[in-house]
Amino acid sequence: MVQIKIKNMKNLFPILIIVLLFGCSDKDVSTAAKSNTDAIPKVAEASLTPTTNIHRDTNPPRRSNMIISTARPKSEINSTFPFDISMTNAEKDILNSGKILQSNGKPTVVLFWLTTCYPCRMEMSAIKKVYPNWKEEADFNLVAISTDFKKNYNNFIKRVEKEEWPWETFHDTNREFRLVMPGELNGLPQTFIFDKNGDIAYHKRKYSSGDEIKLFEKVKELAAK
Repeated sequence: MVQIKIKNMKNLFPILIIVLLFGCSDKDVSTAAKSNTDAIPKVAEASLTPTTNIHRDTNPPRRSNMIISTARPKSEINSTFPFDISMTNAEKDILNSGKILQSNGKPTVVLFWLTTCYPCRMEMSAIKKVYPNWKEEADFNLVAISTDFKKNYNNFIKRVEKEEWPWETFHDTNREFRLVMPGELNGLPQTFIFDKNGDIAYHKRKYSSGDEIKLFEKVKELAAK
């Protein structure tokens, strides 16, 4: 009997293997796979995003370098000497060019300059050395006007205080002279002489050593008329 049972078991073994192989449906396998997946901790979706696609702005907002003009339209500015343009001195007093550049029967020299302009410094330094002698030889007016942007106004004050020029010096408050002067004051320094009638009798742009001598010759000529 024992032998028969064992023999029968041997015959059943292949059948059991077939049942095990084909007994699980696709549904059962899917369910098993799902249950195994649920057991694995989920990774946050954000961490799956490539880091190269993440933009981080680490720079602070930059201040705009745009300069807003406060000048009036050219049509609203008196384009005839002595004009009507606001000028600020080193003491922060705002005055009108109509009172500063008076038509007082004398030729008027106007020096346009910038605090950042080295040739301007050279010209004004050369004139400063001979200015006392000029005043003894001729009767004339001389005014220096800075065309610096407002942001450089403090530099204008420092320059005036350091140089101690013997003539009146102003800052073109709203940068309006460039709108009424020939060539819009393109390229500094620029020097003008207005005659007794307020007309331009002399105009020079840039500076070369010895230009101050030519300037004074013209001043004497106009002062003698």
